Amino acid sequence: MRRRLALLVAATTCLTLVAFLVPLALLVRTVAEDRATVRATADVQGLVPVVGTADTATIRLTVEQLTAESGRPVSVYLPDGTVLGAQEPRTAAVALAARGQSLTAELDGGREIVIAVQGRPDGTGVIRTVVPRADVTAGVARAWLVLAALGIVLVLLGLAVADRLARTLVRPITELSSVSHRLANAELTARAEPAGPPELREVAGALNHLAARIQVLLREEREQVADLSHRLRTPLTSLRLEAESLHDPDDAARVAAAVDGLERAVTGLIRQARWRSGPADTGSGTVTADAAAIVGERVAFWSVLAEDTGRTVTLDLAAGPLPVGVPADELAAAVDALLGNVFAHTPDGTGFTVRLTREAAGAVLSVSDAGPGIPAGLIARGASRAGSTGLGLDIARRAAQASGGRLDLGAGAAGGAVVTLRFGPAATSLTGP
Repeated sequence: MRRRLALLVAATTCLTLVAFLVPLALLVRTVAEDRATVRATADVQGLVPVVGTADTATIRLTVEQLTAESGRPVSVYLPDGTVLGAQEPRTAAVALAARGQSLTAELDGGREIVIAVQGRPDGTGVIRTVVPRADVTAGVARAWLVLAALGIVLVLLGLAVADRLARTLVRPITELSSVSHRLANAELTARAEPAGPPELREVAGALNHLAARIQVLLREEREQVADLSHRLRTPLTSLRLEAESLHDPDDAARVAAAVDGLERAVTGLIRQARWRSGPADTGSGTVTADAAAIVGERVAFWSVLAEDTGRTVTLDLAAGPLPVGVPADELAAAVDALLGNVFAHTPDGTGFTVRLTREAAGAVLSVSDAGPGIPAGLIARGASRAGSTGLGLDIARRAAQASGGRLDLGAGAAGGAVVTLRFGPAATSLTGP
């Protein structure tokens, strides 16, 4: 913006200077020519009385004195053909002046001035002088240099003023851009200092108001999520009591383990909602997990339900540990979301395959089934055609993107759905499930 404003001022100043200085320069040259012509004409006008009344000797002496004083050649043409002073041939202007008409004519080397002198008994005499080109343009070059220097000074002054003006505009805009980037990076305490023109100060105030409003909304949302999660503790307690009342020890242990996992997830959700400062905050810095251990544990958990519904589970698990850049609870939630979708969107008896492979850039988790496939649009948050919340694939996608990966949807050879999660590599120390 500073460069564009400087170019605009420079162009405007140059156009203004051209509009004024060019006519002024032409006027200076015209004035110099007229001044030299008037001076030469005044000099030879002094010869008119002498040429009109004096004898030849007096005229010759006067012409020689004038030539010496002015430095210009002066010639006097008498009616009898005698030429006094500079011996120059008769020109067309001299012939015309002999008929009684004084005039000024342009020559290659300067300007010719001829004056007709009437009143002599023998006819009309003519006085002729030539103003050299150097005298006609004397001082013009210096005046043009002064005008050019003045123009350059004005352009530089305009650029300096434009740069200072642009700086007062650009600095607040740059600060607004910096604050907006900080807000985008979840630094919600960033505020802009109102400065610059009234319009920019108004924008800064609106941005600060927006940041404060975002803080309030996020705080309210986190409190609502924490409150909702806290309410889940009562049914969890009831589930735990029901699990303890089961007669089969294996069933009681399995249900209790599931309740423990659910309670840990609720506790983590409460902590995240209350104390997480923003999307860029990573808590204690532990942002990695063993994908092999977590995937194996979650598949084992869902295998019990698969056995009850007649589903065949195929697990192809890479040797661990396999660290990925995702917190353990988020990775477990992503795996549960994918496996839960298989049970929710395929009929009983439909088998599925879970494959976890190691890559140089992290790990790849794919869940494929032999069901009808995933309809278009289910990747959108909140979209569902089976009465669910529609957040499963979105949870998995966000977990993959948090590690620098992505989620891909496809179809298997038999027509079923294939969901692939690509996780980025671990960044810090490894955590378990």
